[in-house]
Amino acid sequence: MYKLFSSESVTEGHPDKVSDYISDSILDACLEQDPESRVAIETAVTSHYCLLFGEITSKAVINYESIVKKAIEEIGYTKEEYGYSADTVKIDIRIDKQSEDIAIGVDKSKDKQLGAGDQGLMFGYANHDTDVYLPLPIYLAHRLAERLSYVRKNEIIPNLRPDGKTQVTIAYDKDNKPDYIHTVVLSTQHDDCWKQEDLRKEVMKHVIKPVLEDYDTSKTVYQINPTGKFVKGGPHGDAGLTGRKIIVDTYGGYARHGGGAFSGKDATKVDKSAAYMARYIAKNIVASNIATECEIQLAYAIGLSEPVSFSINTFGTEKVDIEKIYEVVNQNFDLTPQGIIETLNLNRPIYKKTSSYGHFGRNLDEFTWEQTNKIELFAKLLYNENGDKI
Repeated sequence: MYKLFSSESVTEGHPDKVSDYISDSILDACLEQDPESRVAIETAVTSHYCLLFGEITSKAVINYESIVKKAIEEIGYTKEEYGYSADTVKIDIRIDKQSEDIAIGVDKSKDKQLGAGDQGLMFGYANHDTDVYLPLPIYLAHRLAERLSYVRKNEIIPNLRPDGKTQVTIAYDKDNKPDYIHTVVLSTQHDDCWKQEDLRKEVMKHVIKPVLEDYDTSKTVYQINPTGKFVKGGPHGDAGLTGRKIIVDTYGGYARHGGGAFSGKDATKVDKSAAYMARYIAKNIVASNIATECEIQLAYAIGLSEPVSFSINTFGTEKVDIEKIYEVVNQNFDLTPQGIIETLNLNRPIYKKTSSYGHFGRNLDEFTWEQTNKIELFAKLLYNENGDKI
């Protein structure tokens, strides 16, 4: 008896990801000049149009139109025939300063520390599916989407356009371990010159096989451009909005989500920074082998620095007393907004890289929340006072 689970990813040319990338480009530009910038920027895109709106309080001097056009060009929307182009897009800017009421709560919390920028709950998750401690369905969906963009940009497959989507279904055995890849769905935008049969062969050869070569695909069903044609896409085919792919950004639905989006927000917004810290803790717990699965929840109130709640769920896979895991976290991790920012060094212009292919499961130098430098703190719990393994 197998359990099937599916997760999806999208390329940077997907309309919602275009919005995320533009918002994160603005955020990075602000942080580059002023690390203390307060940013909550949203982007909406549709045919030939981009609306930039939200709140920014910063010493940075920003040319918004230039940044937006550069972001669109970097994604690959450079031709008018795409229905969206950096050269001809109409840009509408509606940006104000951060609310003074919010600023008071953040800057002058009751305990005189940096307060949370809003209330909310955040989750972090890790398991042993992959060597980056990410569930296998979302990991493979991201790698396929990433590869699809790579072959487009490097013209390994010519005449592709920036929009694309992937979805991977994994069959799990009775012990909840990945057994084989059940289904792969991949849709790629393309120029009208392609015959679908030829395009499917190229995608299989240059995208799917290189990513899945080390996995069991003997039973895999492939659906490549299942509608038969995908010429009109991106913001020309569908409107996009910042923060609308929160499940793609995190764990592909395999773990819970508090509802907060990440892109376009500085680190005082705990729906972003606390989610990073929750992932950091969960990943180090699982990497230390004291549990094979871990989910962390944090919750905050606006203007308060300490979380109002913190919980650890190891789903019965823990090898030590759960209370001891709590003790290690309480003694070694600062869960205040300021503590999270300092621990993970979050006031840096690093966020354009997060906007596509997942905030988690990518061991990039900038992704400090993916480090496993706290393993020893937890691994010690596996041994008694005499140094013998429990």
